[in-house]
Amino acid sequence: MAATHATDATDATHAFIFDMDGTIVDNMAYHTRSWISFFEQRGMAIDGEAFFCATAGRQGKEIIRSHLGEHLTDAAVTALNGEKEGVYRALYGPHRKTVAGFDALIARAQAAGIKLAVATAAPVANIEFTLDGLDLRRHFDAVVGAADVARGKPHPDGFLLAAERLGVAAGHCIVFEDAPLGVEAARNAGMRCVVLTTTLPAAAFAAYDNVIAIASDFAALDMDALFSLTLKKP
Repeated sequence: MAATHATDATDATHAFIFDMDGTIVDNMAYHTRSWISFFEQRGMAIDGEAFFCATAGRQGKEIIRSHLGEHLTDAAVTALNGEKEGVYRALYGPHRKTVAGFDALIARAQAAGIKLAVATAAPVANIEFTLDGLDLRRHFDAVVGAADVARGKPHPDGFLLAAERLGVAAGHCIVFEDAPLGVEAARNAGMRCVVLTTTLPAAAFAAYDNVIAIASDFAALDMDALFSLTLKKP
């Protein structure tokens, strides 16, 4: 466990809110591969990088309707999304692990009294696959997923609901994200953001004024600087 520093001291009115896919776990390549396979089976060609930038953070039902049509019934969309997610879990299961430095970060945050939450566009089955499969749920004070909000990112709904459940003001929350739509959602929620470049380079986030740090993984973050910034109002 990482040592606690004097700069860690705070009360429980601050929070870290983590996106899940691409942030807690480095799995977005597997999601993209499963989407490409899903759409290729339906005669559609998908560019992986462009698809990621346009969809990462959106809910599966939103992605399916935007590509296959708004005419689809809720039951049809649910079945199609279940098909795609089953392919994803089969692909990523053997590789499932947290991003480097995650355990040390949350240990230090807990020692500092910072509340922790997950806000993800993932469905219940994928949340269970990741948080329960890796025994991570016990670390979080709140978990928000696709079943809890009607809209995915860049809408701020998930982050705002996580903050509400934590009892922490939006301005006292720092979001951890890997996708432009997620960073935009954090900005729309009035939250600062730490970006992990697990999928896209730092240049992809240059336009976002709410980004306070960019790193390849949690281990590469300047922890002292991060915990100092956590105590500051935006």
